[in-house]
Amino acid sequence: MEEMNRLSVEGFQQSTKFPLVIVLDNIRSLNNVGSFFRTADAFRAEKIYLCGYTQSPPHREITRSALGAERSVAWEKAESTLEAVQHLRAEGYRVVAVEQAEGSTLLPVFELRPEVPYAFVFGNEVEGVSDEVMAQVDECVEIPQFGTKHSLNVSVSAGIVLWEFVRKKLTEK
Repeated sequence: MEEMNRLSVEGFQQSTKFPLVIVLDNIRSLNNVGSFFRTADAFRAEKIYLCGYTQSPPHREITRSALGAERSVAWEKAESTLEAVQHLRAEGYRVVAVEQAEGSTLLPVFELRPEVPYAFVFGNEVEGVSDEVMAQVDECVEIPQFGTKHSLNVSVSAGIVLWEFVRKKLTEK
C-alpha cells in the first residue's frame, strides 16, 4: 500500500472527494454492489445511495468484490430511489441517469457544469433505471457501444462513467 501511495481507510474518509455520488436503483447482484464500492473508492466518490432492494454491507458477497472498500466509502440506505433523487436535487446535485434512452447524451460529448456536484443513477441489471426515476433526472448519458450486445454490466458502466467524469474534472483545472 505504501509503495503504491494508497490511502488508508481513515485517510480516504478524510480526503477531499470528487463532487459525485452514486445512486443504485434496485441492484440485485451483491457482486455488482461490491464492485460499485471498489469503483467509488477508486474515484473518491462522496457517497453511495443503496436504494430499494439493493443490499447493504455487511454482507459476505459484497465484501468479496468490494475488498474492503465498503469500509472506506460512505453509504446510505434509501427506501426508494425516487426519494433519494429528490433529496439530492434539493441539495443542489445535478442528477444524471446512466441509461440507453431517447434523447440521451453520448458520454464522450457529455459536458460537466463547473462547480456543480453530480449524482449518477445506475439501474437494475434487467430493467434499468425505473421510469419514475427517469422522469425526475436532469439528464441521461449513454455509453456508446459497437458490438452485438445492447448493454454492459452495470458495474462496468460505473467504471466507465466515473472515470470519464473524473477525467473531465481533472482537465478543468
